[in-house]
Amino acid sequence: MSARPAAWVLFLAALFGCLQLANVTGRDTPDSRNYLSYALSLGGADKEEAAGRTIAYVCASRGETASRNHSVDVRRFRAPDPGPEIRDECRGYYDWSVGRRLEAGQTSGWTAPFMSERFMRIFEVRPGYPLLLVPFVTVLGVTWGLWAAGVVVAAAGGVLVFLVLRTVGVPVGLALTGQALYYVLPTGATAMRPMTEGTMMALTLAVLWGCALVLRGRAGGAGLVGVSLALLFTVKHSQALFLSVCLAGGLGVIGLYRRRAGRSVGAAVKTLLKVTVGAAVGVMLLTRLLPYPSESDSLQDLLTDHFNRPDRERAWWEFLHLELNFWMEWLRRQLAEPLFLALLVAGGWGALRRWPAFGVLLAAAAGTGVLSIAAHPDIGIDRLMVMVWLVPVVGVPLLLADLSRPRRPYPFPSLFGGQPPNPRSSNAGGAEYIAARADISARPAFEDEAVQADKRGSGGGSPQGWDG
Repeated sequence: MSARPAAWVLFLAALFGCLQLANVTGRDTPDSRNYLSYALSLGGADKEEAAGRTIAYVCASRGETASRNHSVDVRRFRAPDPGPEIRDECRGYYDWSVGRRLEAGQTSGWTAPFMSERFMRIFEVRPGYPLLLVPFVTVLGVTWGLWAAGVVVAAAGGVLVFLVLRTVGVPVGLALTGQALYYVLPTGATAMRPMTEGTMMALTLAVLWGCALVLRGRAGGAGLVGVSLALLFTVKHSQALFLSVCLAGGLGVIGLYRRRAGRSVGAAVKTLLKVTVGAAVGVMLLTRLLPYPSESDSLQDLLTDHFNRPDRERAWWEFLHLELNFWMEWLRRQLAEPLFLALLVAGGWGALRRWPAFGVLLAAAAGTGVLSIAAHPDIGIDRLMVMVWLVPVVGVPLLLADLSRPRRPYPFPSLFGGQPPNPRSSNAGGAEYIAARADISARPAFEDEAVQADKRGSGGGSPQGWDG
């Protein structure tokens, strides 16, 4: 890798990190307390210490957020700052509720008892992200440790976007555009939050990179896919299952298309299919052998406000009713502000146009976001669908690369109203036209070894290096 592309990649990552200094706190969600207390326990803190440090962070963040909102409230900004009072009330409530559960003997597992044992089991089976946090919160403390971990995870996701785009033959400038899109679109903001989504996106991009390497015939790509899926299982096993199943389905579509076209499926597709199917089977077996929460537990968690209400007797019927309502409301909101849908169409078109095989796998990876929100149809939780944003992040640079490459004069003029050369009137012109038509007809869809642009001299950059 030459110094110039590497320097630009690091510059964008560093710039993104500097911009995040504007919001060191205030990014946490209710689930963040569970991951933080998990990490503190893994770092050696007992339950009381882990709970106390987590409560201090959460309540200080809420107080600071309240102060910020108050300062710009046009009706109340002259009144006293409510931040300190909200912080003290928050600490009083959590000290009482967590202390009551500790005294009642709810001390099992790694997480502090912010909720019932049944709910906390959902987080106990996700050690990957807390393990990632341990060195950061140990060295830098809770506040700056969570911030630094977010910067590293988000920056790594942007770098992986660059690597994916370079592997599929996109020029350096457009690959850097993809990295920048990852930072400025909701993917960057979501990756910065002290939640699992940032790590999940980075590992999903690592899987896509491995798939691109295998389709290019590079060594080590299958291993990267397998290792990334294994790590993803430790972060959130449902995402590992969704991703492996979706990729296996996409690879099956590619293989079926090739068979129906009378062509070989290809060694690359067969290799990836074995890895993804094996990963899916492995995830399902492990979740059955280990004491993991079941689909029924997840469904009751959704419908009972995290088990604070009695279990629903007709859970699946209520779930389907909620599902229908959710998608109707989601579509209504998207049509009112269709930027996301427009970017999704542009990115999907670009990926499928530039390299159909990779476009199918990108769509499959993005499909995990649809499955995640479908499994938990809460209109107020946008982060569950963040994987779908990978389509515009990766696909828009692919579209720009495809639209900017030079075109041959033949046979494209004939397709848009021009007159192709007459083979009978000019041997030279006829030979050129016939050769061009042969090139088009012989070019297979879903090809393994090269993007179509490489054959036409697109200037897309060699995948052998970062700078071409």
